[in-house]
Amino acid sequence: MATFDNLRHTVQDRRHRRLRIVELADLDAHDGLCAALFSTNAEDFVLHARSDSALHRQQFVLHELAHMILGHCDGDDCAVEEALLPNIPPHTRARLLTRQDLDSETEIAAESLAERLAAGIRGSVFAESAYSEVFG
Repeated sequence: MATFDNLRHTVQDRRHRRLRIVELADLDAHDGLCAALFSTNAEDFVLHARSDSALHRQQFVLHELAHMILGHCDGDDCAVEEALLPNIPPHTRARLLTRQDLDSETEIAAESLAERLAAGIRGSVFAESAYSEVFG
């Protein structure tokens, strides 16, 4: 069965490092930033805004997981000049600076995959419910 937890574990296993998902109370989706991905050699962090909707929060995280699945900002293709932000690792700098272009190919691809992942999770939950037994 496709679940959010199964997907999270799969991504974590594929990337060979721990994946931590953390809600930040000070991160406000109304400011345009719903979630951010930070990576170290040992761990990946998805930081997300608070939302009263569990589905909305899940979509924030699925978008960042989609970036990981699609390999966005892996390797040197997201390098940013160190002089701009010297105390922030290159991979983190790249994610922070590229996130602003919501119409970029990578953002559109990540959102598309996130929507498909969400639909798969919802479809799996729906299939497991008694709805099909009663109304099917």
